[in-house]
Amino acid sequence: MRTINSSFNQMLADVPADIKHEVDLEFAISDRINSLMTKRGLSKLEFAKALGKRPSEITKWLSGQHNFTIRTIALLSTFFGEPLIQVS
Repeated sequence: MRTINSSFNQMLADVPADIKHEVDLEFAISDRINSLMTKRGLSKLEFAKALGKRPSEITKWLSGQHNFTIRTIALLSTFFGEPLIQVS
């Protein structure tokens, strides 16, 4: 077990800081979408229908592995009536 942990920690240490930050942002955005959906009481299917998207696309958005465009971020911010992300 110790070898597995050491190997895993070494792999993480080898990941560039910008990639780690990118992954953190991807998950933060997907968490925000999920939070806003929950706040509205929307299921994935209802959310997909409201946006004219396929449920599989919503699943991808919520996976934390989707590269959102500015257009999609603007669409979601408008849909929810509040910012999806904030830039300071």
